[in-house]
Order: sequence, then structure tokens, then C-alpha cells
Amino acid sequence: MIAFVPTAVFFLWFCWGVRQDRRQFRNAVLLGLTVLSLSFALLTQVDRLPGSLAVLVYSLVFLVPALAVVVLGGFLVGNGLTMLRKEGRSPGNLLSGLAGLAIFAVLALVVTADYVGSSRAYQSFILAVVLVTGYVAFLFLCFLAYAFLYGRIRVRGDVDFVVVLGSGLIGGERVPPLLASRLRAGLRIQRQQIERGADAPVLLVSGGQGPDEKLPEAEAMGRWLVAEGADPALVREESRSRTTTENLRFSRRLMEEADARYVCVVVTNNFHAFRAAMTARREGVRGQVIGSPTAAYFWPSATIREFVAVFWENRVVNAVLCTLLVALAVVVGMRW
Repeated sequence: MIAFVPTAVFFLWFCWGVRQDRRQFRNAVLLGLTVLSLSFALLTQVDRLPGSLAVLVYSLVFLVPALAVVVLGGFLVGNGLTMLRKEGRSPGNLLSGLAGLAIFAVLALVVTADYVGSSRAYQSFILAVVLVTGYVAFLFLCFLAYAFLYGRIRVRGDVDFVVVLGSGLIGGERVPPLLASRLRAGLRIQRQQIERGADAPVLLVSGGQGPDEKLPEAEAMGRWLVAEGADPALVREESRSRTTTENLRFSRRLMEEADARYVCVVVTNNFHAFRAAMTARREGVRGQVIGSPTAAYFWPSATIREFVAVFWENRVVNAVLCTLLVALAVVVGMRW
């Protein structure tokens, strides 16, 4: 059973990380390493299993992931077409379709490797593509799985503030459905706190005025909340921020001015919750992030965009590791 020791170590490390602070990307990687090491451990024990269980293990480790990759590629291409039809041809809306095409391109490259060329340089190139793609795919799956788990967080205990992050306005002045979902969730949390007998938390809406907007996002958000029945005395606006980092940084200052020992909940859309949580941790915000519902067709592209942002935020580490993988591919390829 020594084969399962790495799995136990990674799992305990993951649990310790979650207990220490849920808002760390390290937790996502540890979760992925736990699953990966468990797969390897199961493979080492296959010869000791009955035939039916051995087939099940092989299927789970090899067949299911292979089929999942093909299905995922097709789904992403289809979602990309849906995004173009419903949201227009912006770079962000192309992400899911491009990701799907990239999956099929890598698969085609691997399948046709023996027919296209057999030189050592070409084999090194194929191996480098596979290793780097595998690394990125592993991180993405870690991000996706942990973001899903993080999204299961519920509000517990009393909170002093409910921070709602802005996301742009329609026509420069109207709250769009995406932002309305966040505001509705924030208002629901406030009402739940009141129903459980706690003091009503302040709804702190955060968002500055963009170059194409007629008023700050926070002002439009505040008006929307009041129109939906929120007490104006319990709505406060932070109208200077332009980015998620500034949303959280400026909101933290306002909360600390009101109560140095504040506890808050931050509300954004579900696809953005985990990255916002990592940003909140970095900015010293005392509170977890809750995700509000998003249209199903919009979620894949938005999630990929969030992952790209996280990958870029850690670009130095990722660049070093990708470079090492390419170097490994060159060394191995030249020895074939």
C-alpha cells in the first residue's frame, strides 16, 4: 500500500491548505495532484484486482479521459459558435471555440506524427507540444474542479458588509442581466441575514465610471438596489475602481474605516468567484466570495478567460516550467 502514500500526503496537504485559507490556487493544484497520484497508485495495484475491477480502473484512468477530451473539444467548438451568434465577434467570445479547435489540433498532431515526419527534431517538437499542452490542461482541470468546489461555499455567521462587484453598464447607464444577477444575490444575502436575527449588513456596491459610461457603475447599482426594495441607508457606493483588484482594495478601505474588525461577503458571478477570491486574499479582504448564476452558454468562455488571467498572473512560474518541459522534450527527442 506504499503506492498510496503520495496520495495521502497530497490529500492531507490539500485539507490543511483549505483549512488555512480556501482562497489559494495552491489548493487547486494539490487537489489535482491528489487525483493524479491516486490514478498512478491504482495502476500499480491492477494486477492484484479481479478482472472486472481491473477493466474499470483502466477505463477510469485511460478510456474515460480520452473520450472526455474529444467530447470537450466538440462541446467547446459548439459553444464558440453559440457565443458568436449571441454575443458577437469579440476576442473574449472566441475563447471557447478556439480552445476546442486547439484540442483537435493537438490530437491530430499526435495521431499523424508517424506519417508526417520521423526526424528527431520533429519528434522533439511533438513531445514538447504534448508536454506543454498536458501541463496547461492539468492546471485548467485543477482550476475548474476547485472553482466548482469553492462555489459550494455558503454564507455562515454574521457579516457586516456585502460587497457587490461591478461589471459594466448597458448604454452607459443601465444594469445588464449579468450585473443584476450579482445585485440580486447581494440583496438576498442581506435579507437572509436579517431573517436570522443578525444586524442588516451594508450593501457596498463597487464600480467606477468607464470611458463609455454616463455614470459610475456603483451609482447605477445603488439605484437598482433601492428600486428593488433595499433600504437606501444600507446601500453604500465605491465609485473609483476600474478593475477587480481596485474594487476589492478600495472597498476594503471603506470597510476598515467603518469597522476595523469587519467581516464581509463578496458577490460576483460564479465563473469569476474563485479568481476574485484569490484577489481578495492578496488585497487583505476579510471574507469569502460568493458566485451568482450565469447564463449556461456564457459560462465556458468566461471560465476559460478567468483561467487565462490566473495563468498570466503566475506567468513567471509557468514560463519557467514550460521552458523546462520543452528542454526535456528536446533531450528525450534527440535520444530516440
